[in-house]
Parts: sequence; C-alpha cells; structure tokens
Amino acid sequence: MTIYVGNLSYQASEKDISELFSAFGEVQSVNIITDKFSGRSKGFGFVEMDDEAAGKAIDELNDTEFMERSLVVNEARPRTERPPRRDFNKGRGRDRY
Repeated sequence: MTIYVGNLSYQASEKDISELFSAFGEVQSVNIITDKFSGRSKGFGFVEMDDEAAGKAIDELNDTEFMERSLVVNEARPRTERPPRRDFNKGRGRDRY
C-alpha cells in the first residue's frame, strides 16, 4: 500500500521518514517530493509498506508531531492523468515583436 505523508518538515530526509515508519513494519520505499527547479522538498511524500503495516502506521501516525510538524498520514489516492498544459505561456508576451 502507498501512504501519503503530508506536512513534513522541509529538513526531513527519506532516512528520517523510513526510520519513523519502520516501527510499524518493513518499509519498501520512501519518496519525498521535491521541486524540480530548486530541489527543495515540497513538504510531502509517499511511503510504501505492506497493507497490514501501512494500516497500523496510518492509525498511529496521523496527526502526530514529527520534527515540530503535525503529520497528515493517510492512504494515497491513485494519481489522475491530466492533459498537458498547452497554453502555459499564453498571454504573457511570448512572440511579441
């Protein structure tokens, strides 16, 4: 199961998150989402664990304090596909002479 972990401290590392969740079972992977330009954490990530361990972790860690932040922990929703953004620069002066 994939678990969403929100409101993470910007200083939290994947190792920190793995250690936190390993108290509930084997952590298969941790992925902290980062800004593609700055490389800085966006303050949320995902943890993969087996279903039983994930259920325990969600129950025990949601709304608890970690690195001075109150965590949001729940089952991750499937990612929805979005159409490409074709008009990203439209109306911003691009191609003006």
